Amino acid sequence: MYPEDLKYTDKHEWVRTGNGSTVRVGITSYAADALGDVVYVSLPQVGEEVAKDDACVEVESTKSVSDVFSPASGVITSVNELLNTTPEVINSDPYGDGWMFEIEISDPSELDDALDSDAYAEFAEE
Repeated sequence: MYPEDLKYTDKHEWVRTGNGSTVRVGITSYAADALGDVVYVSLPQVGEEVAKDDACVEVESTKSVSDVFSPASGVITSVNELLNTTPEVINSDPYGDGWMFEIEISDPSELDDALDSDAYAEFAEE
């Protein structure tokens, strides 16, 4: 249900590691389903410094507006420009083309409390 190669936060973000200190971030299918149809995404600026748990993306859906939080401190290195024209890809492909931003993290230990797929599945069911 939740890809095993990712880490997850208790705020329903996923984190893909494996590119040095740069990680890719998006929201989980659970979060995308809870939001409903995504109609607009406000992405951070490349070069922006963020701290762990800073709200750095705003997602607007037919149901509500929600923040997406940074899973770690660092600098935004890339954003998914596709979301500017087709934000609904977050609903259809949250773990692929629906990624939101990449961040070069300054302290990898900030991801130590991230959940694996099984722990996140349990958390999402609560």
